[in-house]
Amino acid sequence: MAKSAIQALGTPQERAVEASRQVAVVVGASVFVALCAHITIPLMPLTPVPLTVQNLGVLLVGLLLGSRRGFAALALYLLEGAVGLPVFNPTGPGGIAQFHGATGGFLIVYPFVAFLAGYIFERGARSFARAAIAGLLAEILLFAGGLSWLYVFTHSLAKAAYLGLYWFVAAEVMKVMFAAAIATRWRRSAVKQ
Repeated sequence: MAKSAIQALGTPQERAVEASRQVAVVVGASVFVALCAHITIPLMPLTPVPLTVQNLGVLLVGLLLGSRRGFAALALYLLEGAVGLPVFNPTGPGGIAQFHGATGGFLIVYPFVAFLAGYIFERGARSFARAAIAGLLAEILLFAGGLSWLYVFTHSLAKAAYLGLYWFVAAEVMKVMFAAAIATRWRRSAVKQ
């Protein structure tokens, strides 16, 4: 979508303005996810994985920006965190060390989660049901990455599920529904304009 919009513009100035706008959207989305990461409820000593609004931010970025820009925004987010910017959850060690901790598996798949949510939502009618299915499938991918990483640490699928899944199911269902509602409403309002 962004590429076709840039190509459709005639003058070099129009193309430069549109390219700048797209970069600003991607950067803004990475900042949005960083802000969501700071809304946190630590669940220690039950689990080292905190409950955050970050996953909601990832879903919203994917659903609202689409697959390519969503992937780019979350890849940028990870890069920002890797170089030490304070974009990750504040309960973790921060920087590149965050990738080696309990939440590393969740973080690493964020760009793919946003891509999948956006890809599914872009195809077909942009209804609440499609957005909810896109969010649910993206969450499955997210937890597959996170639990796989926890399994490497614990060598037990049951322990990995205890640490990274059971405490979060209800909250994640609410996040998927909330993200689907926001994305559907946003798309409808954008079409009316």
